[in-house]
Amino acid sequence: MDDNDDVNGGGEDEGEGEAGGGDGGRFTVELEGVPETLLWNLYNRAAEARRPGARLLDDPLAVELVDRIDYPFERFGGSGMAQWHALRVRCLDDEVRRFVAEHPDGTVVALGEGLETQFWRVDNGRVRWLTVDLPETVEVRDVLLPDDPPRRRSLARSALDLGWMDEVDDSEGVLVTAQGLLMYLPPSDVKRLIAACAERFPGGWMLFDALPRGMVARSQAQADDRARADAQARAEAHMETDAGGTDAGGTGPAAAGTGTDAAGTARPGYRAPRWLWGMDGKEYRRVATASPRIAEVRSLRLPRGRGPYAIAPVSHLIPLLRGMRMSIVSLRFGAADYRDGDRR
Repeated sequence: MDDNDDVNGGGEDEGEGEAGGGDGGRFTVELEGVPETLLWNLYNRAAEARRPGARLLDDPLAVELVDRIDYPFERFGGSGMAQWHALRVRCLDDEVRRFVAEHPDGTVVALGEGLETQFWRVDNGRVRWLTVDLPETVEVRDVLLPDDPPRRRSLARSALDLGWMDEVDDSEGVLVTAQGLLMYLPPSDVKRLIAACAERFPGGWMLFDALPRGMVARSQAQADDRARADAQARAEAHMETDAGGTDAGGTGPAAAGTGTDAAGTARPGYRAPRWLWGMDGKEYRRVATASPRIAEVRSLRLPRGRGPYAIAPVSHLIPLLRGMRMSIVSLRFGAADYRDGDRR
């Protein structure tokens, strides 16, 4: 597993956030940057769960949360991505269930979980669950999905602050999940996080998803284009202000891509944050090079979907689709005395 050192960018984008009570009992959520992606994921899960008849995902809690949250979900442009999200979630859920079946009293550590409701979909009544997420996200969870200790707890901390490991009871087995997280981290941090989990949790599991390199490169190019357009728009707005074209109160045109205009009006469309790390499906075995403690690497097959998504289980075999397919990777770590020469 290389570091993709040609990928430039800062660390984990903490963004900004604010949460508070809304009108009519609804809960207002205002997030930016990476934390805002939790709403996009939630919206798509709820959209599939609302589908009448046959559906890929049952997630009544996601539906309830969308109905409770005061947020312009229409910014996400409809539910066209809902089935794709559901296929991904089903695949991840199935692997978590495998862990729970082998370790019914084990601990799942969900890094960057957002408003994921996976616990309620896979709970066996015994598994312990630790959510590790940024403070602004945990603040939202505290209201909408409050902790229920000792089995379900939240920790306000970046996944890259490895102090969260001290909060994990791994005596009955541990699974670390990083769903929808690693693509927002610099490549060197991705490798460091995987290696740290392998070293700290002998015999443990890890589960994560990865976008193909081509999609990451396009994300970076689009982000660069937006940044240039935003800078130009700000410069032009500044020139107009200097010339008396707009007043200091900001009644002129909204600055493109800033999330809100000067009056605080919500932007009309959603823009996903820049992706920093990616991995093509054929590269999944290279993840083992992150640490000699990694004993097994598996690339998971997506379940069958509806319509065009019926080919999802074999999408990795179709050349045209390989470069567009998200990888879902499951790792198993060797025991404390595991050595590189014993790797399968």
